[in-house]
Amino acid sequence: MNIQKSKVVIVGAGNVGVSTAFCLINQGLCDEIVLIDVNQEKAFGEVLDLSQSMEYMNRNTSVKLGTYDDCYDANIVIITASVPVHNAGNDRLRMLEPTKTIMKNIITQIMSSGFDGHIIVVSNPVDLMTYYAYKISGLPAKQVIGSGTTLDTARLKYFIAQKINVDPRSVHALVIGEHGDSEMIPWSTVRIGGKDIYSVVRDNEMRIGKNPYEDMRKDTIQAGWEIFNRKGNTCYGIASSTVGIVKTILHNENRILPVSTLLQGEYGQDHLYISVPAIIDKSGVREIVELNMTGEEIREFQKSCNHLKSFYDCLED
Repeated sequence: MNIQKSKVVIVGAGNVGVSTAFCLINQGLCDEIVLIDVNQEKAFGEVLDLSQSMEYMNRNTSVKLGTYDDCYDANIVIITASVPVHNAGNDRLRMLEPTKTIMKNIITQIMSSGFDGHIIVVSNPVDLMTYYAYKISGLPAKQVIGSGTTLDTARLKYFIAQKINVDPRSVHALVIGEHGDSEMIPWSTVRIGGKDIYSVVRDNEMRIGKNPYEDMRKDTIQAGWEIFNRKGNTCYGIASSTVGIVKTILHNENRILPVSTLLQGEYGQDHLYISVPAIIDKSGVREIVELNMTGEEIREFQKSCNHLKSFYDCLED
């Protein structure tokens, strides 16, 4: 009997890559995890540490130190490697040129292995790096996905939930656009327990004020830096967000997540990688969901699109 095993390769054994591996192990999502990193000694130490945690996990996941040859039969390759954030002066887009060089080297070696699975890009600036990975990999766009605003969306739901004291999972909200300062929130689509956000705010004005929207938007955008400036990195939120994408692919969940994906006419945009809600199944991005936004929200989203497009010349080889 041929039993197909699930295998995930993680390129980059830094805080994000290792937290992602631990999250995968903790949820018991795959049979095998392979770590690849230029610092093999450090990566091997992580492999040993992760492997020795299995006694108390849901299943005995195989964890190993690998090379790019291990990508050939992987279901998913997650790319977390990038230049250190402190080298970019708190600006993700300044990471573009050095990370582009790293990304080209990584994608070239992945594809040389014969890989034909899904690539999930986490490296910042994520929208631009995902487009670049798509462009040089030759894979169908549905198989090259950026983590995009999955984490930003989780943060927004957290801040809304904090305001009104509910479980974040009872909040239906999305952040779309660039994973960065130009991202936007289509407030007209936000629901809490089926009730629109404007009604919730109006009915709870004494608790949360008349106009909490801008504060929550700023909190969402700045959340990563609030963490980074205190502990020097952010890892758990992005790890769990990335694993959320992995889970819906491996389990064919058809879940809707705001990921960085290729627009081909949707939202009036073409040949642009940016975060929008998408249905994700075992094939990758099965379908893009087009939100019914207000005119002002559409203009704000287009502004984010134009901001990203202004960097596309930098991605030409």
